[in-house]
Amino acid sequence: MKNTISLFDFSKKINYKNELLAGFTVAMTMIPESLSFAILAGLSPLTGLYAAFMMGLVTAVLGGRPGMVSGGAGATIVVLIALIQSHGIEYLFATVALAGIFQMMVGIFKLGKFVRLIPQPVMYGFLNGLAIIIFMAQVEQFKITDSNGGVSWLQGMPLYIMAGLTALTIAIVYFFPKITKVVPASLVAIIIVFSVVLGFNIPTKTVADIAHISGNLPDFHIPKVPFSLETLQIIFPYALIMAGVGLIESLLTLSMVDEITNSKGSANKESVAQGLANITNGFFGGMGGCAMVAQTLVNLNAGSRARLSGIVASLLILIIILVGAPVIEKIPMAALVGVMMMVAISTFQWVSIRIVNKMPKSDIFVGVTVALITVILHNLALAVLVGVIISALVFAWDNAKRIRARKHVDENGVKYYEIYGPLFFGSVTAFTDKFDPVNDPDQVVIDFKESRIVDMSAIDALDKLSKRYKQQNKTIYLRHLSEDCRKVLKNAEAVVEVNIQEDPTYKVMPEK
Repeated sequence: MKNTISLFDFSKKINYKNELLAGFTVAMTMIPESLSFAILAGLSPLTGLYAAFMMGLVTAVLGGRPGMVSGGAGATIVVLIALIQSHGIEYLFATVALAGIFQMMVGIFKLGKFVRLIPQPVMYGFLNGLAIIIFMAQVEQFKITDSNGGVSWLQGMPLYIMAGLTALTIAIVYFFPKITKVVPASLVAIIIVFSVVLGFNIPTKTVADIAHISGNLPDFHIPKVPFSLETLQIIFPYALIMAGVGLIESLLTLSMVDEITNSKGSANKESVAQGLANITNGFFGGMGGCAMVAQTLVNLNAGSRARLSGIVASLLILIIILVGAPVIEKIPMAALVGVMMMVAISTFQWVSIRIVNKMPKSDIFVGVTVALITVILHNLALAVLVGVIISALVFAWDNAKRIRARKHVDENGVKYYEIYGPLFFGSVTAFTDKFDPVNDPDQVVIDFKESRIVDMSAIDALDKLSKRYKQQNKTIYLRHLSEDCRKVLKNAEAVVEVNIQEDPTYKVMPEK
């Protein structure tokens, strides 16, 4: 039953049934991932669950994108493992709080819009790499740790049971929506597999085999680190990297949700919320985090489009920590593994494979490179940064080749160069090569009607060209400069000597 009273936004409808069921499903899938990454980093399991609760709650209430889920994500904790091992958990909390301050500053100064500069091939590579990471993380659940700490693959009957239950979960998630979409398929799969294991008393790996998750409310405490310049030098680079990784993953996830829901979120508002959530983590014993792509997709697939599901998921995790741990610890890992494998399959951008023959080779290279860096290094920020840099260089190279000059001489003997294409650092060499100061007439006009002066390299090229003509006792004039181009030259008039036509307000400073 749909209710028209909305949470936080009274102009939109909210389906409370979908939101509640989606929140429950998200909580079930968030718990094992938060536990796994906390243990991977050598932290207490509760540190991961506290992060899932606090990140989820703060960003659900204050974030810039309804339907998006944040928690104790592995992308951010992975970059802090070295700090934890060398300086301990208190330095982790201080770093998480400082990273939160950086993220809030990005939102306050409205820098979140720069996520728009991330090209589509980078998005494809990011999501494909992330899908592979999510899938491979689930494969790791088919391993077991013995009493001596040795890790080996499940064998014999335990392997067959785990594989069978996982296959059953995947089948339910795949086929159940064909019957009805009233209840999230992933939640139905978890409940059915849970019931089968309990009803037939099947021995299999459960959440309790990863860690016990009962505890108390998170306590406020100031990180116990020396308040000194030396401490800042230690945590500053880690905080900067964590803030970057967290924001890139969060804002990419926001863009992904925008596409899926055909609506618009606020990158700056989300940045502030992520920062506030991480500051809260730093002072309440959480490991910090960011948006979680897999859980966000689970949430959207379950029908959530509002903030309520994220709030429900967070509060449910807190309730589980306080009173519900004995039940949740009995959930078979196979059920959660199956759900997450289906999430990985849906996260993978299969369209990027179908259109691979229709994409430019440079875009294919960017997508594959980003995916490989994501999978091999687990460094999402580096992967996206490399992808953006390669795309920018390809764009610069393509535009550098596009500059052209159409030449003609009028009845008065004045030679005209009509420039087509942008004049910037990549195209200045080709631009300069088009002129012939020795053989040109005394007066030369460069027409920028179809061109733009973009950067300092372009200004410098014009200045050098002007001086080459001056050495031959000849004069060049710049015509049809746009307002922004004239402003750029005006700002650089102390270092450049050019003559501009059709601009009576412009005064050229003579060369000293």
